[in-house]
Amino acid sequence: MSPGLVITGMGLISPLGRDVKEHWENLIAGKSGAGFITRFDASGLPVRIAAQAPDIDMASTLPRSVYKSSAPFMQYAFLAAMEAIESSGLKSRDVKDMGICMGSALSGAPELAQSGEEFARSKSGRISPHLVPRVLGNMGAAHLAIELGIRGPALTLSTACSAGGDAVMTACMLILAGETDGVVAMGGESILSPPIISSLAYAKALSRNNDNPAEASRPFDAARDGFVIGEGGGAIVIETEERAKKRNAPIFAAISGWGNVIDGYHITAPEPSGKGAAACMRKALTKAGLDPSDIDYVNAHGTATQLGDAAETRAIKEVFGEATPAISSTKGATGHLMGAGGLVELVTCAKAIETGLIPPTINLTRADPQCDLDYTPLAARARVVRRAMSNSLGFGGQNSSVILSRYQSGSKYV
Repeated sequence: MSPGLVITGMGLISPLGRDVKEHWENLIAGKSGAGFITRFDASGLPVRIAAQAPDIDMASTLPRSVYKSSAPFMQYAFLAAMEAIESSGLKSRDVKDMGICMGSALSGAPELAQSGEEFARSKSGRISPHLVPRVLGNMGAAHLAIELGIRGPALTLSTACSAGGDAVMTACMLILAGETDGVVAMGGESILSPPIISSLAYAKALSRNNDNPAEASRPFDAARDGFVIGEGGGAIVIETEERAKKRNAPIFAAISGWGNVIDGYHITAPEPSGKGAAACMRKALTKAGLDPSDIDYVNAHGTATQLGDAAETRAIKEVFGEATPAISSTKGATGHLMGAGGLVELVTCAKAIETGLIPPTINLTRADPQCDLDYTPLAARARVVRRAMSNSLGFGGQNSSVILSRYQSGSKYV
């Protein structure tokens, strides 16, 4: 019998807040984290809006060694991981043998783009020696390990926008393989860079509702015209139930199952019928030993693209049929956090289980015939949530699903 896997710590930074509490309160209140880009002059770009993370004085917040050689995506992941570890009650002696799984889609691509421009303008041909450490995706995990003295296995996932969910899946597999009995799963993303924004805009992936940023991200709405870039970080501490109970750790939820499937269809577009996403959800249900009717809430990927939302709707219908659970996309509020999204949204699922509240899909005001399910539009709802599924789908046809359950001592989770 496989050991139970439980979440004992949670942390995040999102466009809605600096920690789990602030994020959840603003999410349930139906607030939007989107606004005009303030990090640089975006006036010449086709898209001038984003859901930026809160302004934080990183120089005074982070350890000096982390601050001087880390990119924003690492910083957000680091701070989220530190909140998760603190909330778990882990002491320094407890983390030494733990593992780390990091997820990020584009890692340090903005830093690389900026440095390329600086290099082109440079007369000396010199560039900062910190460039490579600021670009490498695994450095988020490395900074956490160095700061806390972690010596367990460490892996970094770069599976586009499913990277956060895949980091959780990988963490669980490491534990079940006996490599460790605890893992910090973390993700970070910050892609606010003129070349990246321009590329995504001309690929018709981004909303161009520049005049009304708070209403630009419209998952499942008939007037949706693309996603809004979000940034931030998320993290959870995953342990065996035995380890967690031994140290009297808080247990927020149990991890019941997961799935990973690739469409094998197109580099950016989802398979139109949603069969890859459907297969992924079924795989997670099979791993958990659950029927579709056992799921009370689905946190949909729901990025507000025309093709993506329609394909995910078809996938949910195929899997759940008449037993369709409560659904919402929180990207209407947070924008698309890409590699960090899976972890931030998994924390959201845990909070839904804890509080009995389904977060809303904000900005959903006009029904689309292709998206004809109940996505909890505009306002949160009270509902008993025993089990929740989080979907994360990405470019290349990447699909990830993770199922959480309300914790009950002695139950079989996986």
